[in-house]
Amino acid sequence: MRKERSLVIGAAGQIGIELVIKLKEMYGAENVIAADIRPPHAEEVADVHFEHLNILNHEQLESILEKHKVDVVYQLAALLSASAEKQPDLAWDLNMNGLFHILNAARKGLVKRVFWPSSIAVFGPTTPSVGTPQITVCEPNTIYGISKLAGERWCEYYHAKFGVDVRSLRYPGLIGHRSLPGGGTTDYAVDIFYKALERGSYESFLSADTRLPMMYIEEAIRATIELMEAPAEKIKIRSSYNLSGIDFTPLELAEAIKKDISDFTISYAPDFRQKIADSWPQSIDDSVAQSDWGWKTEQTVDDLVSIMLTELRKKKLISETSHN
Repeated sequence: MRKERSLVIGAAGQIGIELVIKLKEMYGAENVIAADIRPPHAEEVADVHFEHLNILNHEQLESILEKHKVDVVYQLAALLSASAEKQPDLAWDLNMNGLFHILNAARKGLVKRVFWPSSIAVFGPTTPSVGTPQITVCEPNTIYGISKLAGERWCEYYHAKFGVDVRSLRYPGLIGHRSLPGGGTTDYAVDIFYKALERGSYESFLSADTRLPMMYIEEAIRATIELMEAPAEKIKIRSSYNLSGIDFTPLELAEAIKKDISDFTISYAPDFRQKIADSWPQSIDDSVAQSDWGWKTEQTVDDLVSIMLTELRKKKLISETSHN
């Protein structure tokens, strides 16, 4: 019996690169296909087959699914929150029709299971902001949030109406060291580490006390794969599961960085992203994910800072060595 074959769409993005690496480690390079409009730049995925794919071309997508006999699709291609506000038409087209093309392929039986990421952006100013529950008021006021909320409803509909095995997580802000910020409101929590090492200072586009839910990227990847490997009967939420890691403010993150880089300084110049962040939850209740499929995390801000600074220093060392 062959191992399941996975297709990761959006493989060059922050989540995509990490997911391809993990799936390759678990199932072998021969059982992972990376797809995007550009190849991922990471040595760790050089031996993974790459397919050029525009997710808005459903014929090209279906051809790849049939060619590789794909079992599981991770559809990660999207325009993120801050970028979406600048290009609303493109954001709606990409975020919605990309999902439709995957759901329709699954409906035709071309794939067994689909993962599609939602986001804390589905919540809005009227949502309870502390310990935001699984089922609550969702009135997003951003293009990204509107597209994600609509996507959640379509996922639930396709499961109920057509039996499509689609699964989803509402990702908090994700922090990783392999890719640069990609146009999200939580990007400060990635960029701050680069600037801390390069300049010893950082100007935050969010105010000092803006508390947001965050998660180290590898924890998010673990959650994603655990969700996709769980028996179908355990997946009771077919819109999207709340997912929680840790929550902190720019000031708290800066204080944690100072424990390692004592002369690090931070300043604040809130821009249009502040309004987006103010509409999102400060902390998330993911107890439904815990009870349904056994999700659990125990990460701290200090853990996150230690990992990020260690990995970025290694990266810098490798880069300097290669140029000498």
